[in-house]
Amino acid sequence: MREGNRLQRAVSFTIAAGYQLDKEAFEFLNTMSETEDPLDLMEEAVRKIKDLPQKPLFIDRSFLEAMKEESCVEEEKPLPPFSPSTISERRKSFRPYAKDVEDNVEVISDPTDKICTTGSIKEYLEYFQDRFERLQKILKKRIDAKNAVPISVALKTPAKSKVNIIGMITEKIESKERLFVRIEDLEASVTVLVPQSGSREVVTKARSLLLDQVVCISAIKGKNDLLIAKDFILPEVPRKTPHKASMPVYAALISDLHVGSKEFMKKEFNQFILWLKGKRGNENLRDLAGHIKYLVIAGDLVDGVGIYPGQMDGLEIKDIYEQYLEAAKLIEKIPDYIELIIIPGNHDASRKALPQPALPKEYAEPLYEARRIHSLGSPCTVNLHGVELLLFHGRSLDDIAAVAPNVSFDTPDKSMKLLLQSRHLAPIYGDRTPIAPEKRDFMVIERIPDVFHAGHVHVLKCNDHRGTLIVNSGAWQRQTEFQKQMGLIPTPGIAPIVNLQTLKIATVDFTEAW
Repeated sequence: MREGNRLQRAVSFTIAAGYQLDKEAFEFLNTMSETEDPLDLMEEAVRKIKDLPQKPLFIDRSFLEAMKEESCVEEEKPLPPFSPSTISERRKSFRPYAKDVEDNVEVISDPTDKICTTGSIKEYLEYFQDRFERLQKILKKRIDAKNAVPISVALKTPAKSKVNIIGMITEKIESKERLFVRIEDLEASVTVLVPQSGSREVVTKARSLLLDQVVCISAIKGKNDLLIAKDFILPEVPRKTPHKASMPVYAALISDLHVGSKEFMKKEFNQFILWLKGKRGNENLRDLAGHIKYLVIAGDLVDGVGIYPGQMDGLEIKDIYEQYLEAAKLIEKIPDYIELIIIPGNHDASRKALPQPALPKEYAEPLYEARRIHSLGSPCTVNLHGVELLLFHGRSLDDIAAVAPNVSFDTPDKSMKLLLQSRHLAPIYGDRTPIAPEKRDFMVIERIPDVFHAGHVHVLKCNDHRGTLIVNSGAWQRQTEFQKQMGLIPTPGIAPIVNLQTLKIATVDFTEAW
């Protein structure tokens, strides 16, 4: 349906229902009609207005935007499978908008060519010093932390003095009545008491602290060398207005295909590819597919070999080279006007320690030969049509889910929010996530992304934190025996699609009957 017809139907319905649109609301619907049918939104808006005690005469833009505020909105259910003749007719009429749009990809940061660790003790010291100094610099930009002093200075102040210190959490000891936090900077360390009888907010913050996290502590100098915590200040990302594309181009954010696994959802992924080509889906879904200019895969393209005990029993393809060859056969089917960006995961043939370099051609050569790809390391930052994306496979989400309160494998969006608050992608050192002692800590989040995309936990979740869109993109692998043992229930076969012009999310479920 033409955009003008869509808009006219939505406006006519609104007037017939007894309401009018102000100028900004009309412009909002006009923009929306370029990518989707605004009539659906207006029908929902009118239904909601009828339940209001005081009904407005004019519908404004803010009301309509609030109607679309849900983080993840599922698109209309796809139709049953098409007959060959219907598919042929639809193929002829498919005119992808994105095909006529020039790509706009800028790689802002990529660790691939900057990795140079040897694993010496000196490098470990340099690594933690770099982490501390850069996060300290971020913290000191905050008004409530800029007057922080070194721990050695705080220890020399008189009792009952107010002090702010910045340090790295090295230990937490909790009893029924008290919670102690041990913190250190480059020169000294100190024990901080968090009284359980104190502010509930402060106690909650203290319990949420992660080992090796860099924070600012507002405290009162106690007797001897003890500080009493009054508040904990995280580096946190500032609230921002996200950048948006000037045109309605979309990015499909996926991860964790696990090609080679017996549980890889090959049928569903092939349906995804056919949908990208305009050969599947109703009018709205095909219109959505036609606006996709970018496909971003956040790691674990293949299942790998020897990743966990007993994995061989779950492999359909037991050779890593053959796994990438099979993945390449799928990748080359993706329309060539769609820009493909791939980063590695812990199942891929890249080094396991973070940061990870791009997929090596030694193992993934068929992938590089299949079509043009942007192969980058993890983490990396890319700019797509003016929208900045932080891409990270997400291995450290295991550690966060294991220790942080009110966070689990089912809530990766909460874990990702905690990483943004910490301004670090892997704050916990020495647990499940291997981290290489690079001279520069590539895991520090210095730039504030518009979109933070990760995978790894196989659970689709979307959220927003202070203007940054959080997307954990689920998977394309059914539940494995290993996941059953871990109690992990994945949500595979669903593709989140981001409209880069609005930063709104639509999800398309390929597990349904197509």
